[in-house]
Amino acid sequence: MTEPKIALNDLAKAFGDKVVLDGVTLAVEPGESMAIIGGSGTGKSVMLKCILGLIQPDGGTIRIDGEDTTHLRGRARREVQAKFGMLFQGGALFDSLPIWRNVTFGLTRGRAMDSGRMRRLAEENLERVGLGADVLDLRPSELSGGMQKRVSLARAIAPRPQIIFFDEPTTGLDPIMADVINDLIRSLVEGLGVTAVTITHDMTSARKIAHRVAMLYQGRIIWHGPCDRLYDSRNPYVDQFVQGRADGPIQ
Repeated sequence: MTEPKIALNDLAKAFGDKVVLDGVTLAVEPGESMAIIGGSGTGKSVMLKCILGLIQPDGGTIRIDGEDTTHLRGRARREVQAKFGMLFQGGALFDSLPIWRNVTFGLTRGRAMDSGRMRRLAEENLERVGLGADVLDLRPSELSGGMQKRVSLARAIAPRPQIIFFDEPTTGLDPIMADVINDLIRSLVEGLGVTAVTITHDMTSARKIAHRVAMLYQGRIIWHGPCDRLYDSRNPYVDQFVQGRADGPIQ
């Protein structure tokens, strides 16, 4: 039996009196694309930060490839973090750097390296997201929102991570560009064979890019299942959320 790529068991985290994660248990299989849905403030981003080691959980365990990473520090933590890529909600591109340096930032960490090689790597990864060499020397401010999102995707995949987190990948995009980004994410995940976890409020996006969907509510996973059951979950909380109804158990 294959080890899950990510396995959370009874994960807990509170900030003062506010309980954010209250026993999250979830497994993501190798090569699987998982979407995490839930309202604002339900702990989705905190969960990702715990997996990345940016926040220390109060209880429970996190396993990556079967290894307990819950309390790793120093070099051991950095080795695990090297398995991850991240597409941030706002893109998080560096305005002061040209596009090619943004794309290769995860490879160089800002250090001086062979510029010619880095430019070639940037061009290769930009090509994967449908952008050409003509953007290499531009600044992020010179690109449209959709193009910036593509550059962020290119940066996320450049180090060839085993796992990629997508944080609200279609926020701020018009419906057509959102669909383009969804198609890109799906093709990149399949083409590179990575494991993907996506936080999203966009049900169209969840249905398009995910194999399975899990809903986080009041600090717990209250439902998970295949994507094609999202609108037939028979869970009143999930039904209310995906239909966007004001009336229901979520207040």
